[in-house]
Amino acid sequence: MNNFKKDFPLLASQDIVYLDSAATTQKPQCVIDAVNNFYKSFNSNIHSGVYTISEKATTAYEDARQKVASFINAGDPSQIIFTKGTTESTNLVASCFVQDLIKNGDKIVISIMEHHSNLVPWQQIAQQKHATLEYLYLNDNYEIDKKELNKIDKNTKFVAITMVSNVLGTVVDVKNIIKKAHSVGAVVLVDAAQAIAHKQIDVKDLDADFLAFSGHKIYAPLGIGVLFGKKQLLEKMRPYMFGGHMIEYVNEQSTTFAPLPNKFEAGTQNVGGAVGLAAALDYVNKIGYKQIETIESELVNYALSKINKLPYVKAYISPNKNSRSGVLSFNIVGLHPHDVATVLNTQNVCVRSGNHCAQPLLSYLGINSTVRASFAIYNTKEDVDKLVEAIEYTFDKFKKYLR
Repeated sequence: MNNFKKDFPLLASQDIVYLDSAATTQKPQCVIDAVNNFYKSFNSNIHSGVYTISEKATTAYEDARQKVASFINAGDPSQIIFTKGTTESTNLVASCFVQDLIKNGDKIVISIMEHHSNLVPWQQIAQQKHATLEYLYLNDNYEIDKKELNKIDKNTKFVAITMVSNVLGTVVDVKNIIKKAHSVGAVVLVDAAQAIAHKQIDVKDLDADFLAFSGHKIYAPLGIGVLFGKKQLLEKMRPYMFGGHMIEYVNEQSTTFAPLPNKFEAGTQNVGGAVGLAAALDYVNKIGYKQIETIESELVNYALSKINKLPYVKAYISPNKNSRSGVLSFNIVGLHPHDVATVLNTQNVCVRSGNHCAQPLLSYLGINSTVRASFAIYNTKEDVDKLVEAIEYTFDKFKKYLR
């Protein structure tokens, strides 16, 4: 395995095992340098200044949009809307498209694996519109059962689906779900937050209507996100927020709005974040998804092989190697995940514990919370060994209290 840890200053300077990349990834030096260079060299507002550094900032911002469009094969960069993250992207679609789409008696279909940000908006709209919110459930392998797709029927107007579960790491066959949804005339939003750092995404090949992701999940700064939408859909949608930069003309009693993408980018934008996102995408492209998938697959398989030898640990992950990504959730039987994570921290192992903003999924699984180890390209088998050693240490500390 190549060790990319040296590219990440926080990891290179601290003696920790960072296994919480599903929450946020660490940032490589090239991203930090790009953001620093923006603020040091041409920090200014965009689209309005005619002076040199403003024009340079505008160019960098729009170049970042073009880079995102190329990265996910979106084609026209006007189909790329910059947001704060996946949550804002999802809420934009909910407020400006689905709110107008759904009528009394219609159906919205999502999976039981959805993060709250791709669940609560649809739940609220279904309640307001007296529509049905229906869930796709899982088989014993923690994968969506194929029979569940029959729920996507003629009454279905909208489908929201994750590409990768943030709890189970299950990789979803979203292309097949989109095909099924389109066959009944439904529109689909894909939550790619947990997929973007791990798998190549081609929105044309998927035929996705909308797709959202957050920059901080793919080595970019916090506070920058992306919404891709098909142009014909975005053009029909009303604006999400009103203010500067998103207008064409304003009179005392009326306003006309700017064309895409500016219509959805009101106010001062996170130019530094966009610059950082562009640098992060360059970094990922330089490594290549083939190598990323190889590294992360080896790590998860290695971790699972180690953890499966511990009789007191229960793992929640698909046995199908082709259906899992860089996430491994588990519990030490009889111990609360928060206690486990706290003790792991004393061993300099950083994991997430809790419900992972997926309470309906955990309720469906019959548990309240899990410990989650999530991997990225900077992790190594040595990190996995330290995780397993820390789990053994934790169990040893508590075993006399367990029945």
